[in-house]
Amino acid sequence: MSSSRQHPAPAPSGLSDAVAEDLALYREKFRRRLPESLDELHGPSQGIVELPLHMAWSGMTSYDLGKPRQRMGLYRTVLHEGLRDDLPRYLNQDLLLELWPVLRTLVGRSVRAVWENAFPELAARTRAAA
Repeated sequence: MSSSRQHPAPAPSGLSDAVAEDLALYREKFRRRLPESLDELHGPSQGIVELPLHMAWSGMTSYDLGKPRQRMGLYRTVLHEGLRDDLPRYLNQDLLLELWPVLRTLVGRSVRAVWENAFPELAARTRAAA
């Protein structure tokens, strides 16, 4: 396991102890799902992707990767709802890196913090795009 993944992302200051603890537990849920490396993400880069109901429980289940809005929606859903085994199957490293500067604004703060803390190359993509 990489050293950056062994330490959970810090909670924002100024929160009560109970809220900070809840936030830390919530972030830990996402941290435990992370792949060891972005190199593990070998999901599709084109075509139609069908998500199982445990991820797409509240909306679309079929996404066309050729359509930018659907591609972004798929990645947002997988990042929030995907389990550890789902991430390599449905996410593609090159697409994640390409989408990250915008995608990071569409996912929750906890998801963004966990992924950027674990994979500095994502945060670097954001700085490069600015």
